[in-house]
Amino acid sequence: MKLFSILTALVVVGALYALVFERERVLTFAGVGSEPAPMSSSEDAEMAAPAPAAEAAAPEANVRRVSVVALPSTAQTIDSAVILRGRTEASRQVAVSAEVSGKVISTPLRRGAQVTEGMALCELDRGTMEVSLVEARARLVEAEINARAASELADGGFGSVTRRVAAEAALEAARAGVERAEESLADTVINAPFDGVLEEDTAELGAYLGPNSASGSHCATILQLDPIKIVGFVPELQVSKIATGAPAQARLSDGREFAGTVTFLSRSAEETTRTFRVEIEIANPDLSIRAGQTAGVGVAADGAIAHLLPASSLTLNDEGRLGVRHVVQTDQGAEAAFAEVTVVRDTIDGVWLSGLPDEVQVIVVGQDFVTAGTALEVTLREPEA
Repeated sequence: MKLFSILTALVVVGALYALVFERERVLTFAGVGSEPAPMSSSEDAEMAAPAPAAEAAAPEANVRRVSVVALPSTAQTIDSAVILRGRTEASRQVAVSAEVSGKVISTPLRRGAQVTEGMALCELDRGTMEVSLVEARARLVEAEINARAASELADGGFGSVTRRVAAEAALEAARAGVERAEESLADTVINAPFDGVLEEDTAELGAYLGPNSASGSHCATILQLDPIKIVGFVPELQVSKIATGAPAQARLSDGREFAGTVTFLSRSAEETTRTFRVEIEIANPDLSIRAGQTAGVGVAADGAIAHLLPASSLTLNDEGRLGVRHVVQTDQGAEAAFAEVTVVRDTIDGVWLSGLPDEVQVIVVGQDFVTAGTALEVTLREPEA
């Protein structure tokens, strides 16, 4: 029984070998491997004929197109601008000090008070200054009498010329003494040098002020905020685009916008940043702009060709570059293309972009769902008037 099983297995293995590895010989031996019947000439021609063009490529109507909305745009010439960040500063700031020594006898003015040029800020005790002025005037009268007498004697031959010259010199000294005493007396009242706002309280009643007082011992600190200036710094690559007198537009962090003019452009760069200081002067009659506020500034430069488009039309390509997707016409119809752009200016009406053709249809709806070469079904949106 075991021998029969072994023989059966050998037969099965041989049959499988013949069918798998010697299939052609087995079929020929069995008479199955005869040559196939030859095709007729018509069948041969049909097999050799190329497929019709309609079958070689899918009809255009079957191409899947993505629906988008595009905005037609025409390039315009606009005033270009150099954009920088800055801060507001008082156009003038001074610590008003005393020119004579004395105690303050006036009531202090409080910080924030508006002052005008020539307004009294502090008044000092005159002490003996009035007495000194009386003495100086008396010496002047005496010097005038002596000078007149010396001159008359010299003219009559009864006095020397030297005496007359000495008397005239004494007269000049007496006049100078009177002027000095009058100035010292006037300096006891410390006045505002220009219109402005007090940054701090004026000197307190009883405080001692003088030309050589300790640091911080001054009458008042005044800021001039009308006009006010905005100070920014421009990179050296753009400094050549700015000129003194150029118009500028500033926007504060609270959204308010103001027009101004470039009044200063530094001739030397900052050592650490290699940037140049720029100052823009802005009218501030109501003092609504405070010193120290942050501002974005656009300084007018040479004109540029750009398109005004919605900020939402901006997108990024696979390389992370900023641009827009627009419509191009090909033999297969409308397709999407990507164009890298540069933001020239950002306004409340949209963004001005350069780097596009003069005439372009920019995709404003659906641009994030297409890539370069995507077939499009375009609906045009009319530009807003």
